[in-house]
Amino acid sequence: MSAPAFHVWTLPGGLTLAFERRAGPGFAFDLRVPLGSAHDPLGEEGSLAVLEEWLYKGAGGRDARQLQDAFDDLGVRRGGGVGLEATRVHVSGLRADLSAALSLVADVVTRPELPAAEVPVLLDLARQDLEALDDSPTDRLAVQARAATFPRLPGDPGAGFGHPVSGTRAGLERLSAASLRAHWARFGQRGSVLGVVADADAQEVCDLVADLFADWQPGEDRPMPAHFQPGLRLHLPSAVGEQTHLSLVAPGPGPRDPGWLPWQVALTALSGGSASRLFTRVREERGLAYEVSASPLVLGGEGFVSLYAGSTPPSAAETLAVLLDELGRLPQGLTEAEFRRARTGLTTGVVFGAESLRGRAHALTRDLALFGRVRTPGEVRAELGALTLEQVNGFLANYHPAPQTTVVSLGPGAVTPTLAVSA
Repeated sequence: MSAPAFHVWTLPGGLTLAFERRAGPGFAFDLRVPLGSAHDPLGEEGSLAVLEEWLYKGAGGRDARQLQDAFDDLGVRRGGGVGLEATRVHVSGLRADLSAALSLVADVVTRPELPAAEVPVLLDLARQDLEALDDSPTDRLAVQARAATFPRLPGDPGAGFGHPVSGTRAGLERLSAASLRAHWARFGQRGSVLGVVADADAQEVCDLVADLFADWQPGEDRPMPAHFQPGLRLHLPSAVGEQTHLSLVAPGPGPRDPGWLPWQVALTALSGGSASRLFTRVREERGLAYEVSASPLVLGGEGFVSLYAGSTPPSAAETLAVLLDELGRLPQGLTEAEFRRARTGLTTGVVFGAESLRGRAHALTRDLALFGRVRTPGEVRAELGALTLEQVNGFLANYHPAPQTTVVSLGPGAVTPTLAVSA
């Protein structure tokens, strides 16, 4: 029997390590910590975004300049940032530098300097991000739509999904070095996942990570629930700009639901390229919107489909009607051509995603966070290959998202959908 393609360990402090050996000169790793902007303390929105920047202002006995120089000396590519539910650190480089790169990131999360003098500068940068948000209607719609669609309820463990990652002006005013250090105490091993892809011995990588992260504090893992509000209709008036922006959200299966894969195929047929239903009916046939899309969204472990369209005030009502109509047509199922095209598109994405070290490292942490296990690219391809049109349409026959769809619009005038427009 061949050796497994990957290894997964849960270290004594709670950190989960997933390792996959890949021949080649490079490495990539992805660290996912289960604290995002939704976990900002209520009234201190922006805490995690400011904290994440603060972590890089010196660590492991280095000041900010020395830390940056240490990363640059390795020639690594570094990225990541704060999302709604998690904070990520991505690093990739040459195999010989894997140990040094892991050591630097371990210093950042376990031994940050957190110099108080940097906090005012970081708060100013966060305020600038909020000013930029004011100039972006699509970003403002996304934030306000989340606030309406997934409101925070009493007893929730954080401020929720209804504020920008950068925070709010009132929340930033309340932040201090002391409050940020208190928030950092929640940032630790529990629920955190590290995915590593490299040409290295699995046990040696495990021992290295266990040693480097041994002193990382326990931290906190408290998922933020998503309280979906079905059937909501809300218009946000805006005198700035000449477009009307539409945000639609409807429920779907979660990642661990057996309907997840058939749903992915259906969403790809709905919005997966120039032959998809939304592109064809909204743009090609009617010319209603300059942009239209649909994508899966996972919040609080639950699945949703999120649709967006950018239209004009005169066309907005018809655009909304077509979007709702297309959601309403999903229970009728896909055609053979739609199914084959969507399945091929998803399979191609799996193949090309697996070729990238960075993409594969991200997939390791994503799979453990969403599915509770690592899925190999071959396994996903096999599942897609075994999926039939009958299975997809069997799922869709019992999937009725349209009546539960929440609609939030932003633009010069309110949007009321016209009558159904099915041919």
